[in-house]
Amino acid sequence: MIQILRMETNKTKKDTKVLYPELSYKIVGLAFDVHNELGQFAREKQYADLLEEKFKAENIKYRRELIMGDSGNIADFIVGEEEILLELKTARILGRAHFHQIQNYLQQSHIKLGILINFSDKYLRPKRILRIGDKHLQ
Repeated sequence: MIQILRMETNKTKKDTKVLYPELSYKIVGLAFDVHNELGQFAREKQYADLLEEKFKAENIKYRRELIMGDSGNIADFIVGEEEILLELKTARILGRAHFHQIQNYLQQSHIKLGILINFSDKYLRPKRILRIGDKHLQ
């Protein structure tokens, strides 16, 4: 007898949770607006300034340019009630160091979710980064 096994590759896990879905989708949507307005060749500060204006217009709580831990490193934004760490970049390519940096910030702050956005890309591709130790969330 031949047994046929079906692979269900497109099946989603029902127990998987997206961390802060509404706020993270709102942040990413505003980042797309900023990218559409300024394009891919502005400076990081210009993107941050316009994003800050959009946070204010949408009544989204945030804190900007916070010193993280004893290292003296500065995170671009903490959004919501200490929920999401937002780091903006204008790099040709995001490297391992960029991901390590945001993971370091997450560890120091105990924030669970970071979003890393590189505005220099032609098409914006935000990266969701979870604090190590919170593997059951995405």
